[in-house]
Amino acid sequence: MKCDSHIHIYDRAFLSDPNAHGFVDGADVAAYRKIQARIGTERVVIVTPRCYGTDNAVTVDAIRQLGIENARGVAVLHPDVTDAELAALHAGGIRFTLYTPKNAAVSFDMVEPLAHRIAPFGWHMQLHWTAEQLVEHEAMLRRLPCTMVFDHRARLPLKDGMQHAAFDIVRSLADAGRAWIKLSGPYLDSAVGLAGRYADIAPMARAWVDAVPERLVWGGDWPHVTETHKPDDAMLLDLLTDWAPDDATRERILVTNPAVLYGFSL
Repeated sequence: MKCDSHIHIYDRAFLSDPNAHGFVDGADVAAYRKIQARIGTERVVIVTPRCYGTDNAVTVDAIRQLGIENARGVAVLHPDVTDAELAALHAGGIRFTLYTPKNAAVSFDMVEPLAHRIAPFGWHMQLHWTAEQLVEHEAMLRRLPCTMVFDHRARLPLKDGMQHAAFDIVRSLADAGRAWIKLSGPYLDSAVGLAGRYADIAPMARAWVDAVPERLVWGGDWPHVTETHKPDDAMLLDLLTDWAPDDATRERILVTNPAVLYGFSL
């Protein structure tokens, strides 16, 4: 069963501030079911959107609707979360979106304390950081007691690509069995954009496939909140055929790897 390992669900029923910045209409569970039918995925990982802060109710409800057997979630939390709250969550991961720290719901000083809180639960920590931030905080990353998942190809900058020091840092963590990388969000770093089918991202995606195919998952990043012109979700999945040309590797990225990372049945 194929897994889309990175989406966001938005539902006004769980929005405490009706004017919250970044809310997306038409991106609830019912809308995502249509995307699943279009691209042929059966499993999904839901990441709590920024507009909900540390309230993960929207994600927990989406997992309930989609079914825990085929849905997982990644929550946003602060270190002061109670043990009871951690035990009650079925999200399975914590996300630190610090690519633009001024807009983040969390901060770098929260990473290590929370990592020690979630490690006993077997959860992972998902990091959406710039490549420069990964280099700056390398020592901390190597100390973390939990597994790490790096968002959006570790956000390697287009001009440096695999030559950026972050590539070797993330690869070494993946080689040691401590990290995973999401092949997602090609539009976030592409210069050619949708018109060019994000072709300039392909060399970096292929480099990850060549380096650590057993530590990769794919995500569509629906509903593509950063994009004015939304990409076709089927086209985004088709890009994986270019990045990973052989069937066995794509099967690993879409089926086997997410089952291992997120605890789905094989």
